[in-house]
Amino acid sequence: MRRFWHNLLAILLGNLCYFSLQRWLPVGARHTPFAIDWGLAVDFWFCLVFWGLLRFFRYFR
Repeated sequence: MRRFWHNLLAILLGNLCYFSLQRWLPVGARHTPFAIDWGLAVDFWFCLVFWGLLRFFRYFR
């Protein structure tokens, strides 16, 4: 159950950061609703970065 909350928090923080910064991203990195595009890959990268940061800080806690 702990892993679920860790993953959920990483996804929520990553999406929050991505959609907050989306208007300043290049056009190719913006997500178009209901389409598979590079914006999804950039969004996934944001979530992955937060997942790694959460894991890093949990390791040194």
